[in-house]
Amino acid sequence: MIKQTLYLRKELSQAWQSESVFAYLSQMPGEIFRDKEGRRTLRFELNKQHYFLKYHQGVGWAEIVKNLLSFRLPIISARSEWQAVKFLTSHQLDTMTLAGYGEKGLNPAKLHSFVITDDLTDTMSLEDLGRQWTHRPPSFRSKQNLIEKLAHIAGTMHREGMNHRDFYLCHFLLDKSFAETNDYQPTMPIYLIDLHRAQIRKRVPKRWQVKDLGSLYFSAYAVPLTQRDLFRFIKTYTGQSLRQALSEHQDLWQQVKQRADTLYAE
Repeated sequence: MIKQTLYLRKELSQAWQSESVFAYLSQMPGEIFRDKEGRRTLRFELNKQHYFLKYHQGVGWAEIVKNLLSFRLPIISARSEWQAVKFLTSHQLDTMTLAGYGEKGLNPAKLHSFVITDDLTDTMSLEDLGRQWTHRPPSFRSKQNLIEKLAHIAGTMHREGMNHRDFYLCHFLLDKSFAETNDYQPTMPIYLIDLHRAQIRKRVPKRWQVKDLGSLYFSAYAVPLTQRDLFRFIKTYTGQSLRQALSEHQDLWQQVKQRADTLYAE
């Protein structure tokens, strides 16, 4: 018997009760965002609700070997994404909302899997916000709140055992109404997305911690940040005084800066 995991939220389960779900989703029509290397990403509508589907059809052994020879971990299933969504939600961090997920098969080169999330409508990325700030600076309080929020997300995620592997400002979303107000309050959600490469373990190895933080810092190079802004992030991320954070983790922050500079130079 083929090993299978399947979860569909009530409205999807009812709509597709007569369908062979994996076969149906593998051919699902919609607004295509990606269709290569065995993975389709699309936006679809059902009963006037919008969803995102990521469907993995198996990457094949050649792709797996190519990744391993390049010292990259191959993405063979949507499982890592739905596990990351559950992880973030369990730690009260804002992310996508699961509407369905599934995996079928045992052969890692031929796994069929999917994840469905509610569409995050009317949002903008923090990358867009950073560009806005170059000509329309926020208030001191708004900037402080946003930096502390990002540091809280990163710190909680890493302390609890997850690294993102694609940790850039473009993968943080907030309500696009912020573009009008330019005023950020701590209660406003910031959604962390694009979790298909995430890894979860008991403890995040330092090299993956550096890669996440270096990527985030690099993506903020175009944002007008001061030394105090960076120190504020470090204090919130570590949960320590600035003196303690810099003295105990000096090597970490040096490596983060080196990582960001390397990305910038590429």
